[in-house]
Amino acid sequence: MNAVDPRDPPNRSGPLRERGFRLYWSALSISLVGDEITFLAIPLAAVLLLDAGPTEMGWLTAVALLPSLLLSIPGGAWADRQANRRRAMIVADLGRFAAVVSVPLAYAFDALTMTHLYVTVFTVGAFTVLFRVCKHHVYVAVLAEDRYVEGNALLTGSRSAAEVAGPGAGGALVQALTAPVALLLDAVTYLASAVCLRRIKATEAPPARHEGGGLTAGLHWVTANRTPGLLIAGVAMLSLFSTLLVTLFVLYATDELGLAPALLGLVFAMFGLGGLTGAYLAPRVVRRIGIGPAVIIGFAGFSLPMPLLPLADGPTLLVVTLLAVSQFGSGCGVAVQDIAANSYLIAVIPPTLRSRVMGVIQTSNFGVRPVGAVLAGTLGAAIGLRPTMWIGAAGAVLSVLWVLASGLRDVKDLPTHGTADTAGTPDAPEKVPAE
Repeated sequence: MNAVDPRDPPNRSGPLRERGFRLYWSALSISLVGDEITFLAIPLAAVLLLDAGPTEMGWLTAVALLPSLLLSIPGGAWADRQANRRRAMIVADLGRFAAVVSVPLAYAFDALTMTHLYVTVFTVGAFTVLFRVCKHHVYVAVLAEDRYVEGNALLTGSRSAAEVAGPGAGGALVQALTAPVALLLDAVTYLASAVCLRRIKATEAPPARHEGGGLTAGLHWVTANRTPGLLIAGVAMLSLFSTLLVTLFVLYATDELGLAPALLGLVFAMFGLGGLTGAYLAPRVVRRIGIGPAVIIGFAGFSLPMPLLPLADGPTLLVVTLLAVSQFGSGCGVAVQDIAANSYLIAVIPPTLRSRVMGVIQTSNFGVRPVGAVLAGTLGAAIGLRPTMWIGAAGAVLSVLWVLASGLRDVKDLPTHGTADTAGTPDAPEKVPAE
């Protein structure tokens, strides 16, 4: 049962009518804008200020994602045993503020180095892991179960809006005022997020008892349940190969395609516009074809436009058009995928396993990305940027096979807490979700 803020008005007009969810949504939305500025500003700082090449760019992305590989499972086990995960999210916001603000300070004293950027992105990544393994506990505390799809649609819409505003603003700020100034503005967003989280008044599920399973309980659940297990495997493969594309995309677009930072920011913004479209369509798609088929449609929509990235060549207008179409299509697909998959997985989370399974999913989704980033840097230096982009695009497209084999096409409705569809039939209790 969900605990909501007693000051919430009657639940008659959507999730934003509930004060607790409104503050939660505001906190995530504000910090997401900052994340998008960071996503573009730090790589551009490396390329434009420190003359980084493919190898350095690969390591920068790998170091940023390494905490997801190392810390997600132990972090999830820790979070399941805490009584106040919202407080941990506030600490994470404050930690990210301090890490990001150190970059413009170092730049001001002419002390910015690649090592400093490596330390910064690792620290931000570590606090982001803490934020992510805790956030679903707060989500279910501020929103009723029958509103999960609507709530996830709002959160995905916010992320997509951030992907529209963040890169465009980041690219313009970097071009006009330098990357460190863009990061200074980014740091402030984490403070605003912490303030919103501080104002939430909701009772979270009690901490898990120290039952058997420990760190491995989440992994056992994932491997025991075929449908969500294959879904998570597909997410891992898609994350691995899409990271090859993401890691080299800034370098590829600036060095090989000749795009200026402001124009690159606009191309990135198309991903967000696609995400807004997908967030609008997702609840309608789920109602029309069911939750499982919606996940499959989202997977295909995310991956199939990716080959347009390495295909881009020729006049600037043609290049920008191909990149924009790819970004828009992938953004729309990933929004549908995230909303449907998150709602499906959250619906089967037992409170006692929520963060531990979340840790496994974070490891599968984000933990494989350092491998993809290092692979991108290695292959980019060895065989060139465009061939490496083709490898990433091909692997991303093939990841759809996992969800086609999962049986999700037969899952029409959200499962109830503690049950999962494994090969099309209800399973035993102690089951659970993705980001």
